[in-house]
Amino acid sequence: MATAAAEDRFDYIIIGAGSAGCVLANRLSEDLNVRVLVLEAGGRDNSLLVRMPAGVGTLIKGKNAHNWAFTTEPQGQLNNRPLYWPRGKGWGGSSAINGMIYIRGHARDYDQWAQMGLKGWSFSEVLPYFKRSESLETGGDAFHGASGPLHVSWGKSSNPLYHALIESAVQAGHKKSADFNGHDQEGFGSYQLTIKDGERWSASFAYLKPALARPNLAVRSHAHTTRLLFEDKVCVGVEYAHDEKSPRSRVYANKEVLVCAGAVQSPQILMVSGIGPAQTLSQAGVEVLVDSPDVGQNLQDHLDVLLLQNCTQPITAFSLNRGLKQYITALTYLFRKEGLGRENFLESGGFAKSREGLDRPDLQFHFVNALVQDHGNVAATQDGFSLHVCQLRPESRGQISIKSANPFAAPLIDPNYLSAEEDRRALREGLKIGRNVLAQPALAPYRGEEFKPGAHVQSDEEIDAYIRATAETIYHPIGTCRMGTDKASVVDKDCKVRGVKNLRVVDASVMPTLIGGNTNAPTMMIAEKISDHIRGKKFLPAEEVAVA
Repeated sequence: MATAAAEDRFDYIIIGAGSAGCVLANRLSEDLNVRVLVLEAGGRDNSLLVRMPAGVGTLIKGKNAHNWAFTTEPQGQLNNRPLYWPRGKGWGGSSAINGMIYIRGHARDYDQWAQMGLKGWSFSEVLPYFKRSESLETGGDAFHGASGPLHVSWGKSSNPLYHALIESAVQAGHKKSADFNGHDQEGFGSYQLTIKDGERWSASFAYLKPALARPNLAVRSHAHTTRLLFEDKVCVGVEYAHDEKSPRSRVYANKEVLVCAGAVQSPQILMVSGIGPAQTLSQAGVEVLVDSPDVGQNLQDHLDVLLLQNCTQPITAFSLNRGLKQYITALTYLFRKEGLGRENFLESGGFAKSREGLDRPDLQFHFVNALVQDHGNVAATQDGFSLHVCQLRPESRGQISIKSANPFAAPLIDPNYLSAEEDRRALREGLKIGRNVLAQPALAPYRGEEFKPGAHVQSDEEIDAYIRATAETIYHPIGTCRMGTDKASVVDKDCKVRGVKNLRVVDASVMPTLIGGNTNAPTMMIAEKISDHIRGKKFLPAEEVAVA
């Protein structure tokens, strides 16, 4: 039995207090004449593990209050392994558990969207929204903002491994990049991070919490959306509950409902509400409102493989933060906000091309000052460091689906990894490039034996076998509520859901193609831009910059 209080009516209802939802909550509530409600299935983000950058290692590796911890369907090209898929739960969403790397992708990624007919989404047109969001600690320029709510900093670690990695890449023939978000993405260098004064600066810290004092903004935590409410084909509200056994409540929207539940759960919410592939919905026992075959389709993600290297010096996380030192790290951070707790342990990396003729890098590298296996679930037994290798623009396409009408059941996740030969080739070449970087003289003072895949793995067939046995997600799913100009697309260029009124999806699921880098900053940019459209404001003027 659903309950609804007479006063339970808002102008805008936002589903999900994640990276996009927090942005919309802030920007829409700037207008004190409208009432805004955020419904979040998880809780607040007050945990020390969230605030402390080093907490990422604990948050990411298993189910907890801040992590949905999904599992994919068995992957045929990965030895039929089901893969673990962490996704953020609670205030901040995945920006509360991610590695805090601030990357926008390549300018041509957005120009490609515009070439697909998505007017307003070229790089020159989205750059002003990246800049409006950002406050870079070293100041603004043609590429960066200096007064936005999202604080962006450079890594502060003095650990020599980060600098040795960059120098090794230069010795291997790669460029040194001064700014991955500037004129030229290609090369190796230091990452920009969403960390402020040693504290994780998630979307919640940047956007939601500063707006809580406004009388027209409300947030309801532990409010799991069970379905969207429609009158004819007009979205009029949302039904939600604390858990599967709790009574269901209803809240109504005068203007719009904005689904910001991410690439996994936004399509699920649409499907359990009757918007999706008719056959899938009927088989799941859901009454079809709109037959929209592309809901849940077009799933893309960055698949990642690790190079693990033993370290001959006690300067990695194993020696610096094991045993009782973990508690010292936490206490030092808690009381003084100093020490290793301020670090995310992945401050350098790079972008490269897997072959000649590409107009932008198709590989990304993340260097970690630790031996990382199975998302950190396999404890290191020695000093070592890791180089993540991921292919940026996979041709493989997967899907999100449902098998029941139960909104509390996990959706079916099938990324269909490595189904395209080009994806297998690029990842194989990426591993070879990474190995060459790690073999250079600058890392010689620290380099022990290759731990994995091991010196015995050399041929293409052996490398492919290693990838099939060990590759995992690096947490960047997108595309399942695809934005497009064609009638089959789930949303239009303004993120309005086709076939109904007063409903938008605003999050990473609307990206038509995967951008070349981490997806958190682009997701916030999308919400920044769409917030202007919702409010009837003119889009910010385009800014032309030169990019390599």
